[in-house]
Amino acid sequence: MKTKKELKEDYLNKTFPMGVFQIRNKTNGKVFIEGSINLDAIWNRHRTQLKWGGHPNAGLQKDWNAMGEDHFVFEILETIEPGDDAGIDYAREIKTLETMMIEERQPFDEKGYHKRKPK
Repeated sequence: MKTKKELKEDYLNKTFPMGVFQIRNKTNGKVFIEGSINLDAIWNRHRTQLKWGGHPNAGLQKDWNAMGEDHFVFEILETIEPGDDAGIDYAREIKTLETMMIEERQPFDEKGYHKRKPK
């Protein structure tokens, strides 16, 4: 049996799946796209916010409330594998990838839950 110190060290050395995901409404096809350095944790956070009515995206929350969890699916769009270079800023890399995915997929209006940024 591992000691508390060993368990803590194992956790600190653990790598989590990171990348860009979408929450897709299976009924109308609308998507919400975001990136995270921990895809497991971010899905839990979004699902909890939606279940309790506190999600920051009002459109997504409204559809979740009206349709229920069964009408939504969490999908990983792209992952980033950790490298050996300790100097890599994964949060920045993920944000860049998220921006590219949003530009490519255009999840606005009837296609998604994102709002267009004013120019």
